[in-house]
Amino acid sequence: ELNKLDASRFAPFWNEIVKNLREEDYISNTELDLLLMPKNIGGLPIVQWPLFLLASKVFLAKDIAVDCNDSQDELWLRISKDEYMQYAVEECFHSIKYILSSILDKEGHLWVQRIFDGIQESISKNNIQSDIHFSKLPNVIAKLVAVAGILKETESADMKKGAVNAIQDLYEVVHHEVLFVDLSGNIDDWSQINRARAEGRLFSNLKWPNEPGLKDMIKRLHSLLTIKESAANVPKNLEASRRLQFFTNSLFMQMPLARPVSEMLSFSVFTPYYSETVLYSIAELQKKNEDGISTLFYLQKIYPDEWKNFLTRINRDENAADTELFSSANDILELRLWASYRGQTLARTVRGMMYYRKALMLQSYLERMHSEDLESAFDMAGLADTHFEYSPEARAQADLKFTYVVTCQIYGVQKGEGKPEAADIALLMQRNEALRIAYIDVVESVKNGKPSTEYYSKLVKADIHGKDKEIYSVKLPGNPKLGEGKPENQNHAVIFTRGNAVQTIDMNQDNYFEEALKMRNLLEEFSQNHGKFRPSILGVREHVFTGSVSSLASFMSNQETSFVTLGQRVLSNPLKVRMHYGHPDVFDRIFHITRGGISKASRIINISEDIFAGFNSTLRQGNITHHEYIQVGKGRDVGLNQIALFEGKVAGGNGEQVLSRDIYRLGQLFDFFRMLSFYVTTVGFYFCTMV
Repeated sequence: ELNKLDASRFAPFWNEIVKNLREEDYISNTELDLLLMPKNIGGLPIVQWPLFLLASKVFLAKDIAVDCNDSQDELWLRISKDEYMQYAVEECFHSIKYILSSILDKEGHLWVQRIFDGIQESISKNNIQSDIHFSKLPNVIAKLVAVAGILKETESADMKKGAVNAIQDLYEVVHHEVLFVDLSGNIDDWSQINRARAEGRLFSNLKWPNEPGLKDMIKRLHSLLTIKESAANVPKNLEASRRLQFFTNSLFMQMPLARPVSEMLSFSVFTPYYSETVLYSIAELQKKNEDGISTLFYLQKIYPDEWKNFLTRINRDENAADTELFSSANDILELRLWASYRGQTLARTVRGMMYYRKALMLQSYLERMHSEDLESAFDMAGLADTHFEYSPEARAQADLKFTYVVTCQIYGVQKGEGKPEAADIALLMQRNEALRIAYIDVVESVKNGKPSTEYYSKLVKADIHGKDKEIYSVKLPGNPKLGEGKPENQNHAVIFTRGNAVQTIDMNQDNYFEEALKMRNLLEEFSQNHGKFRPSILGVREHVFTGSVSSLASFMSNQETSFVTLGQRVLSNPLKVRMHYGHPDVFDRIFHITRGGISKASRIINISEDIFAGFNSTLRQGNITHHEYIQVGKGRDVGLNQIALFEGKVAGGNGEQVLSRDIYRLGQLFDFFRMLSFYVTTVGFYFCTMV
């Protein structure tokens, strides 16, 4: 019962993960059906697993049974060596009994009861080998496939007649070819069944299975009895496979237990944006380079399976030409989004970060499942798949705990000039009701006959009409852009973040729904014991998603992977010199905004502004940790020139760091071992390489 309850609790999360993979076009509809997990709320006494684990197992078990001349215990031992083969056999047994019992009444129902009681009795007496002719099992499977194939269709008079005939054929095979039935034990029942059979009314009162749960069970049984090839390579898409593997592996890593959504720490996500691509336009997608290759053509060729899945999702033929999509405004938007989600665009980042809200809504909706009322828990699990996004309570709870602020420094200017970026940002706000845009508004006026310029830091959201609705407007003492652009962009808008923590995310990053589910666990790290001081920055690993573009990109991706896993793991523990690299790190918001903020913005010297947040945190007795059970996507420019420029930026940043007072103070305050570790992991790396 507990395993069944655990499965019913896990199923909504798993199914939502898989559905998101389908919405992102990483898997096909067929793979979706194989990956979905039954709700485990029906009448079966066993846990039902996703079909991709059980595919073809029934046929393997049938072959073992047909070829086996050993005892019943030996036969079951051979089947049980593969636990999913055992699950498949048990599920078929219970499903057939449940389905036939549900659709037949009176003598038909009695026949099902007697047959299955006889099989159970035979098993208990260890007589299964003599009572069942396993060589005839293929005939039984064929008849069951016929029955399930008819029952999964819509009800009609012809279908009902066909179902009755199919069950009668099953009766003939079971009684005359497969099963030896001992009539002596229940002679009255069998005489009643035989009389009904002779009069032709044994299966005539068939109740068509219109109940959704029963219909799903019939479809699943049909799949179990018809899928002959292994589904071990599902999903075929490497990215989908990688994500599911990381998620399932991470569940076995050590992580703190999460508190309920109502009690968790609230947090914000913070993304600086200047003038990069928000959404690809159709013109950009069709524009050809010097080799005559358009961006859309390139994406179709490097993501062929995702393109086919996309066309299927928008109800187009998978061989449809690009121009066919241009006839529909909705398809044009979907095409722009599909392409943008495969580039380093703001749209991709926003979609990824809004998964936090979706995850919190689902978790909040399912929290009632922790009640002791098992029946209520099962009911909730069944509703979760469809209802959680429409629950006002779940939405309100998620909005209390999560805020997403994108600081688009020149959004006001872009909007005034009618730039496409402004229209695309407005579109993102309309599609994501919890998205907030911060920007600097420049107001020019004449005071006392002299031109005057005033600067305001503003926060807006989309109203119900899709227009910008101002939430806050803060007058600034002057032009805020005094230092480096990106840190200044962050500094003017950090006041609009909310909650106990803030996750800094670059606009070339991505996030995944399955990882967003673990954010509650990550936030609990702030209250865990990580040494002398409580954590002030929680380090998170990145996955470079641009590694599939070329071999050079792959090398760069592997190098990054080693840095964000092995490298940062050692820097954090035991060396205790991990600073802030990259941008999925989660800051203790109160700690940092009361100690100088998260971004130093002095020109030139703070060119690598990220690491100075780490210096600042360490100098003020913070503690920087690293956690690998959660990941965030990261894009990199992977051309040879861009890689060289990036390496140059890092090297130049190290040179500038040496000139800063932060490094001087750290050198003064570190103990001998941390000082050496810190030296080797910053500017010392370049000295050692040169020597």
